[in-house]
Amino acid sequence: MPAARCRVCRLAPPPFVRAVAFGLYQGRMKEAIHALKYDRLQPAARGLGQMLAEAIAQLAAEAPAGMLVVPVPLHRSKHAERGFNQARSLAVHALDSLRKTHPEWRLTLASSTLMRLRATASQAGLTPRQRRLNVRAAFSVSDPAAVHSNHILLVDDILTTGATARAVALALRKAGAASVWVATLARARRISEFSRGAFASFEDAEENPAFPMIPPVATVQPASIYSSQDQPSF
Repeated sequence: MPAARCRVCRLAPPPFVRAVAFGLYQGRMKEAIHALKYDRLQPAARGLGQMLAEAIAQLAAEAPAGMLVVPVPLHRSKHAERGFNQARSLAVHALDSLRKTHPEWRLTLASSTLMRLRATASQAGLTPRQRRLNVRAAFSVSDPAAVHSNHILLVDDILTTGATARAVALALRKAGAASVWVATLARARRISEFSRGAFASFEDAEENPAFPMIPPVATVQPASIYSSQDQPSF
């Protein structure tokens, strides 16, 4: 049974079908993502990519049989500073894993499909409305012909308020994408998550040799209200 939509999504349905994530952005998951992004510990992408693959696999029963996998891009200035796009690194390793577990699923990496047109300010500490304004019209599809009539799987490291996911999905849909789905490694904890019960409870995780004790989350409702403290941009 699909999880109930949050109030935000009922009032303003997002331009993507569904969003999933592996775990919460806290504890060891948060440390591992920081190690990849800020400490540039790129070998961490392998284990984290396998976790992302588990999140993506949640869509296998309902998502289209063929999809373009599009990592959320960095602006060229941020890419030059960091030296790599963590979303692309995670996508590469996730697809390696999914080719083994779901060989019938036609998932094609299309990392040059999207462009970030401007260097947006950090989303950390912004209100949901400020986040939406910050990324409005910040993305463009570089090759609309490649996107037109195709189903898109958008991937990134973290989902916070869903502002970036909405902005990117909107650009993809305007370019003619048939549908957009979202998968992230982690999601930020909603402020009212436990009092309102809008998310499914997560199950005990099997021990992961790279980053143990990171529990998976079954389903994420797009653009819900999350805590914005110390959170990235998605």
